[in-house]
Amino acid sequence: MSDIYTKLARHLDNLPGGYPATESGIELKILRRLFTPEEADIAMRLTMKPDTVDTIAERSDLHGREIGERLEEMAKKGLIFRSYKDGTVMYSAAQFVVGIWEYHLNDLDPEFVRDVNEYLPHIMEEVWTKTDTKQLRVVPVSKSVVQDVEIASYEDAEELIRAQSKITVQTCICRKEHEVLGEPCDYPMEVCMSFGAAAYYYEENKLGRAIEVEEALQILEKGKEAGLVIQPGNAKKSANICMCCGCCCQVLKNMKKLAKPAEQVHSNYYAVVNEEECIACGLCTERCHMDAIGIEETAIINLDRCIGCGLCIPVCDVDAIHLAAKESANLYVPPKLTYQTYLRMAKERGKLSR
Repeated sequence: MSDIYTKLARHLDNLPGGYPATESGIELKILRRLFTPEEADIAMRLTMKPDTVDTIAERSDLHGREIGERLEEMAKKGLIFRSYKDGTVMYSAAQFVVGIWEYHLNDLDPEFVRDVNEYLPHIMEEVWTKTDTKQLRVVPVSKSVVQDVEIASYEDAEELIRAQSKITVQTCICRKEHEVLGEPCDYPMEVCMSFGAAAYYYEENKLGRAIEVEEALQILEKGKEAGLVIQPGNAKKSANICMCCGCCCQVLKNMKKLAKPAEQVHSNYYAVVNEEECIACGLCTERCHMDAIGIEETAIINLDRCIGCGLCIPVCDVDAIHLAAKESANLYVPPKLTYQTYLRMAKERGKLSR
């Protein structure tokens, strides 16, 4: 008979983001570290739909008050998600990524990081690359780098931020984990943002600090200047914005290993070189996180690798590169809301009935 952690792993794998099994069983080792058997049992009674304590109590052997205390303790530990509706606390399942892993920002240690780093490429291979709908997308570093086209508000990171009423900023967990292993990079750390219900969760769990729109825009500019790829959540009303580097980001560094990273991102743009203006200085190649630019007589863009982030453009002193929009038939329009993104992912993974 399967033990409780095998059952929990299957439960997490039935969520849109997935938690696929491995031959080594590293995914079970991670769960044993995070959940007590009692917490694992409770977690399996939750879905992605937020429910009240009383509703969840009906699915368990515990009374309302007792299950309420357990649920709140699990939310504080980063094992499940807490939200509110009309002042009533609600609890829902958390995916492993984006979710449980990120919620452990404050209690990383080398063994935990090594275990997760062993496991995340498996999720990338078995879920990310096999699911048409991704959890994140890529938007240009600035609308000014896109030539001859008006970009939609959901493609403009500044507009995404200005639309928010609740924002937190937190340390990038990807760069934090590399720091824990003694392999820090030079990119700024406190640049990832959460919005709305996610922001309240991050603030209450002391994972991030609340900021106003103006500071969020300043942080966005800091990330742009540093050369970070802007990856908001895959919805028009995004729940977060990550600013990512190719050396640490679990998404980018695993995509970089692929022959055609461009096929694994939601991006509506690609870089174009004006050969008459290009002086082959090579500054753009240093800026690219996907190794998408080579230098011959001029810069050459490998469109199989270009993810349309636009980071190469601000460093070109002769304005020889710009972003062009993909043909209309290939343009990607994200779902309006995050839960619609998850529904798409679940359907594509055959988990919609779960």
